[in-house]
Amino acid sequence: MTQVTIGGLSTATGVKVETIRYYERAGLISPPLRTGGNYRSYAPEDVARLRFIKRTRDLGFSLEEVRALLDISVQQDRDCCEIDALATEHLAEVDRKIADLTSLRQQLSSMIASCRGGTVADCQILEAFQHE
Repeated sequence: MTQVTIGGLSTATGVKVETIRYYERAGLISPPLRTGGNYRSYAPEDVARLRFIKRTRDLGFSLEEVRALLDISVQQDRDCCEIDALATEHLAEVDRKIADLTSLRQQLSSMIASCRGGTVADCQILEAFQHE
């Protein structure tokens, strides 16, 4: 693969152009070379790095977690225990979110089940919203 424009990078990775620019500003990808016409010009390594970023973001990692993973990933001889720790911590956060969503689902389901129909003035769902 040769150098690609930002549009080509977007197509190759499935990441929107504005998101690519954001990642540049955030320092997750290096500022690209510029062509004679001042267009951004990306190398194959940029495609691979952006795919890595997209996948980790799709898995819910924060920008700081992605940054840490990227920093570690270039140190090929380093022990991967930090990566394991980051992934384990992230999994625990995902489990907490699932528990919170499960509780939220149960509460909403209970509110909906309490609905007896009728007028808005007698709406059990609206009544439930007014109480903790």
